[in-house]
Amino acid sequence: MSAAEVRRQQNRAIGEEDSLSVLQVIDKLTVGPVITKTNQLIAPYAVTNNGSTHEKELSYRYEEDVFDPEDPASLNLAGMIAVQVALNYGLFCKEIVFRGHFDATDRRFVQEMLANTAREIYVKKILQPNEFLTPDYVGLPVERRESYVNARVLFESADSENLEGWQGDPDRYSILSSGGKDSLLTFGLLRELECEVHPIYINESGRHWFTAVNAFREFRRTVPNTARVWTNSDRIFNWMLRHLSLVRPDFQSLRSDEYPIRLWTVAVFLFGALPLLRKRGIGHLLIGDEYDTTIKASHQGIPHFDGLYDQSRYFDHALSRYYAKKKWGVRQLSTLRPMSEFLIQKTLAERYPSLVALQVSCHAAHEVDGMMRPCGKCEKCRRIAGMLLANDLDPALLGYRADQVEGILKSLVDKGVHQERTAAQHMGALLHEKQRISEPRIGKVRAARRREPVMLRFHPERSPIDEVPLPIRRRLYQILLSHSEGSLRRHGKEWVALDLLSDPALNATNPLDKPVSSSASGRDAKEAKPADGRHEWAKLSWPEAKKALRGVDIALLPVGAIEQHGPHLPVDTDAFDADHLAQEVAKACQPPRPLVLPLIPYGVSYHHDHFPGTLSVSNESLARFVYDVGVSAARNGIAKLIIINGHGGNSATLHHAAQMINRDTRIFTCVDSGETSDADIYAITETRNDVHAGEIETSTSLAVRPELVDMKKAKPLVPKFSTKYLDFTSKYSVGWYARTEHISKSGVFGDPTRASAEKGKAIWEIQIRHLVSLVEHLKELSLAEIYEQKV
Repeated sequence: MSAAEVRRQQNRAIGEEDSLSVLQVIDKLTVGPVITKTNQLIAPYAVTNNGSTHEKELSYRYEEDVFDPEDPASLNLAGMIAVQVALNYGLFCKEIVFRGHFDATDRRFVQEMLANTAREIYVKKILQPNEFLTPDYVGLPVERRESYVNARVLFESADSENLEGWQGDPDRYSILSSGGKDSLLTFGLLRELECEVHPIYINESGRHWFTAVNAFREFRRTVPNTARVWTNSDRIFNWMLRHLSLVRPDFQSLRSDEYPIRLWTVAVFLFGALPLLRKRGIGHLLIGDEYDTTIKASHQGIPHFDGLYDQSRYFDHALSRYYAKKKWGVRQLSTLRPMSEFLIQKTLAERYPSLVALQVSCHAAHEVDGMMRPCGKCEKCRRIAGMLLANDLDPALLGYRADQVEGILKSLVDKGVHQERTAAQHMGALLHEKQRISEPRIGKVRAARRREPVMLRFHPERSPIDEVPLPIRRRLYQILLSHSEGSLRRHGKEWVALDLLSDPALNATNPLDKPVSSSASGRDAKEAKPADGRHEWAKLSWPEAKKALRGVDIALLPVGAIEQHGPHLPVDTDAFDADHLAQEVAKACQPPRPLVLPLIPYGVSYHHDHFPGTLSVSNESLARFVYDVGVSAARNGIAKLIIINGHGGNSATLHHAAQMINRDTRIFTCVDSGETSDADIYAITETRNDVHAGEIETSTSLAVRPELVDMKKAKPLVPKFSTKYLDFTSKYSVGWYARTEHISKSGVFGDPTRASAEKGKAIWEIQIRHLVSLVEHLKELSLAEIYEQKV
């Protein structure tokens, strides 16, 4: 009787008869608790089957101190590093136990990724052809279910809630480095853009490390901030395979470019890099993934990511959101999303020949005269050499011998490549035109010239324009365009031409960009504040502005009006009040304070034109001006813009401008015309329909500049309307418009004789308090968190 049939009978005996129960080949997997040293973590893995337990230790070792063994936050991070290997086995275990320091965010993340990975493995490794499976597990019936996690998941967790996060400098970029073309090109681009770059190499104990050796040795010698992390994760993966009876015992003898089971791999490395980001205060973690790794597919009615989830943009976003919820100041992304593999290889070889000479993409590489060299026989070698030859680039740059190249060209036609179809078609067409291959095909793919692989492609899901951080976006795309044949945008089911450098999205702020926390303390908090504590944008030098914008991503834009305010108040009342409110709000906030943009004094005041002294601009002019200021602020790194409106007549125009700013830059934009405070203000005032130069505005002026108020000329005029729907302060009122002189000959709507400095001080206090609360609420949140927030 086969092992699979034995397992089926065992499951039937305990009432488990679904078709997935046969995959539960491990009774229990236990991970942790983690043991940490200052530069190492050790995590026990234990597999229990039929009453027998086998153990092995997962280890990560660093070349510098990254952990504090007494710090719960260090233990929490170490625990999350340790569990990543185990996320591959939710389909195969009856029970998985995680022991360590985990909070609610960790537990939710682990459960979600276990479920996602179980579904991917079920489709890609069980239902679809997999040469590593034993015959008993081939051809299992398809089971459609909501979750493919077979295991009962338990957390034996210490209390780890409210752990301290860390600050990440958005000007520092770490690169998960492997010696492949993607990480080498990412490094070359960031170095050319003069970024502070930290290449981090994760050194597995097996042959996988051979692909990184050439690059690591050169980087260690010449590139500051290069780091290496050693782990034995590959040994844990192989050890686990020996406990999976569905995998052939001779799995190590099979030559394959794919792993037998695991599909949650990248996280094993990137979580291992996080302690270095934490210690060094790095704000970005870059992974070198291209356009064609973000895929949604379906297999017999089961939706999945074609086994590429941990190389997709969805993965980057899921991890970035997890970091944000943990208050880890890092965002994960790829700068290469708009590029095909074909264009990446072309750009690397053309622009950075010294880096392409370090490239090793072959997992069967071997050492020759102190350098790792490709085998020249595997599918990856066919693909890499083929792309180079198609672009008239010499494979000898990567160490390919002439005899290897000859064999590669023949096998390209015979065996083909595992590559995006359009790229394979285009490569085949170029090679055939150059008479490098005898037939116009790559394997079964017919050769044909295609434009997609040689152009930057921007897709709303796979590769939006704003994926690249704003400070480097334009310069990066300028470089990439010089090696491509232009850019395309996805429109429906078609690719259409795109003028990339003129597109408004080039200035958009990405919702996942993470601001520096307002709770920063010590040196970081001091550096986050503008010089001398100033918060006024206009009074900063450009180096001071650069430093300030590294510390805060929120700005206040006061907009007022120059218009009549009755015979007793100055015509700049609305302009002064908007600017005064913005300044006082900024002063009342905790550091780093929001930046206050220069006042826009003019407003839409045509309805007061009858009264001398009124200066009005059109709706179109004001909207365009505010829009341009907002877009420019976003280009500087502002992600949250609060427009403080001092004049009710501006409201429609400013809301239109705010919509356009949000549409084209994707930053958070709001308009406050008193809405945050009106309810409380009306509670302390006496006059109904007091909306202009009456009790409220006269009181606020008396409180802060009484010398400009002439109370001898203050006269009440409280308009009374025929219906509550026209009352300005009625909760039932509609928005409506009229020339002021038709309603009030003095220009007053209200009763200024009821005003007092005491009321004015109370009104200012209310307005400042509410806006400070709003600013502080927004300040620590990324855009993604703002949109997800539930109150």
